[in-house]
Amino acid sequence: MSRSLIIAAAIVAICLSLAAVPAPAAADDAWNKETPAARDARMQWWRDARFGMFIHWGLYAIPAGQWNGEPVGGIGEWIMDRANVPIAEYEELAPRFNPVKYDAADWVRIAKDAGAKYIVITSKHHDGFCLFDTDATEWDVVDATPYGKDLLKPLSDECRKAGLKFCTYYSIMDWHHPAQYRGSEKRYNPTKIHPERKAEYMAYMKQHLKELLASCDPEVLWFDGEWPDWYTEQDGRELYNFLKELKPSIIINNRVGKGRKGMEGLSKDDQQYVGDFGTPEQQIPATGLPGVDWESCMTMNRTWGFKSDDHDWKSAETLVRNLVDIASKGGNYLLNVGPTAEGLIPAPSVERLGAIGRWMRAGGESIYGTEASPFAETPWGRCTRKKLDGGKSRLYLHVFDWPADGRLVVPGLDGDVAGAVLFVEGGTEKLRTRSTPEGLVIRVPPAAPDPVCTVVAVDVE
Repeated sequence: MSRSLIIAAAIVAICLSLAAVPAPAAADDAWNKETPAARDARMQWWRDARFGMFIHWGLYAIPAGQWNGEPVGGIGEWIMDRANVPIAEYEELAPRFNPVKYDAADWVRIAKDAGAKYIVITSKHHDGFCLFDTDATEWDVVDATPYGKDLLKPLSDECRKAGLKFCTYYSIMDWHHPAQYRGSEKRYNPTKIHPERKAEYMAYMKQHLKELLASCDPEVLWFDGEWPDWYTEQDGRELYNFLKELKPSIIINNRVGKGRKGMEGLSKDDQQYVGDFGTPEQQIPATGLPGVDWESCMTMNRTWGFKSDDHDWKSAETLVRNLVDIASKGGNYLLNVGPTAEGLIPAPSVERLGAIGRWMRAGGESIYGTEASPFAETPWGRCTRKKLDGGKSRLYLHVFDWPADGRLVVPGLDGDVAGAVLFVEGGTEKLRTRSTPEGLVIRVPPAAPDPVCTVVAVDVE
């Protein structure tokens, strides 16, 4: 993915610092032309979606975590850096990349069955290899592999047929492009750049991004690899504005810029972030990020790109509860799969996505289009909220710890309660409620209908 697990703690701090929504910017910035109402309209589908599927796929799926017969530590898609593989040697992977089992329609079916509303796939990761047809380089799937076909266009077409939003990831750092060079004797990361070639590389990225918009028309551009020192906040603004001119409705994550680290030298009036949403990685902010659009990207095991020896899978229970936890704090959950070199999503990923989908078919109403919980504490689980017509709200109580005494207590619930229902297989059942000094008490059955997460909905004024 984008960071070493060894420096994960530092990355948490960086991601959270980057997660702010941009303030009104200078006159030459594209977002300065957008009213708050227009921004809300542009972001609405993304805010309502709450759940997306991330896909990390590329040449790194071939070695699958091993180089020259030896296991390589760290995440799979970083093997070129972690094993210090020379460019010419890494290029030898391309003639071996022939994902004949890739079925774009099946990938979309898996995502849709899981309840995901959008897909984000790597168009170019840090190794610089492109999964789409581009005239900017021959280091792409069409020109350098026996497969010889664009991998992203079929996926974008299938997403639209199925009603899912198609989105692409793009790495700013590039270990393969001659404008950049390795940061040290043993590592590519973070790259350095030949100053006289930076303009060339910026033009190279713009050509890629323009081609992606023309061929796949993504709804989100998800940037990464922004941390090398040669890339600046001003560069991020340039890319953001370039993309908004090409497609005003596009949504762009905050890693197109550099956050506070990019503010040096800017006037006080210009000190604001670039990008539309924050991207905490491999963690869920304890209290969310109030007032900010944000999305937690997370893996199912320990790697983003496929790694054959990584069997440390999170349980379906953990994944469902992560989704609920994130929605209860006003964020989106971007859950990753790492397909094999043949083009198959690993069976453990498919199984877990299926389990999420089964829960979502019953409980999706409590996730899609909801807002963060109004409560400071919910000792039995989590809560989401949805506004209804007539000034009412519906509270969705996600119960992880079922009350043994049959009394579900909602501390601090104010307002007239119009009713409460229990989500059960095939529908809902009415529940009795009573206001008490300790809060609203809801009478529930002795056993939870769903031991992972049972939903109780309460309508209040």
